[in-house]
Amino acid sequence: VHSALTYGTKSRDELLQKNYSLALQECYVQNTAREYAKLYAAEAEPLEGFGEVPEIIPIFLIHRPANNIPYATVEEELVGEFVKYSVKDGKEVNFLRRDSEAGQKCCTFQHWVYEKTNGNLLVTDLQGVGMKLTDVGIATLAKGYKGFKGNCSFSFIEQFRALHQCNEYCEMLGLKSLRSTHQKQRKATSTKSKNLPNSSTVKKMVPKKAREPRDFISSEH
Repeated sequence: VHSALTYGTKSRDELLQKNYSLALQECYVQNTAREYAKLYAAEAEPLEGFGEVPEIIPIFLIHRPANNIPYATVEEELVGEFVKYSVKDGKEVNFLRRDSEAGQKCCTFQHWVYEKTNGNLLVTDLQGVGMKLTDVGIATLAKGYKGFKGNCSFSFIEQFRALHQCNEYCEMLGLKSLRSTHQKQRKATSTKSKNLPNSSTVKKMVPKKAREPRDFISSEH
């Protein structure tokens, strides 16, 4: 359920519109990610030894006119241990840090999407029960990708490019290592910095690190 009550003293119509846009955005993001997951599965499943592929479950928008919060989302209830997977190596994001086949394949899915979109889009927040995923996000560069803009900061893409560690499933799909690409970019930046004016003639500026929060409130399923 997407409540807009936290958005201050706005009129009822404005709150209802905000409730609608939040719920609609979640459906749009998750179902877009689901379509990428289908394409990933079509390419990965035929490979010998790849096995089962993670699925992003569909999510639907519902309208309840008699309810104070009329717009909500509904999806399949996932039964079992809910786990979030690391963007770095696919391990569980908890104190156990367990490795799993699902986590490894989620990491490979992110790499596959990143490569297919030329680094313009990344599916983020991969989490769920076993091979079934939900409540995912999408990060795009500031300009968006093919008219689509994600609900997560583009810094997620930069983080993935810097941290991702390829695994056997990345190799099966023939994905290029991001480490060599990242190292080349760092070398290029280093070379450029040598040609900059002397630091005494340049006004020092400390860049601010910004990590924007997700735009929508998590739903209660």
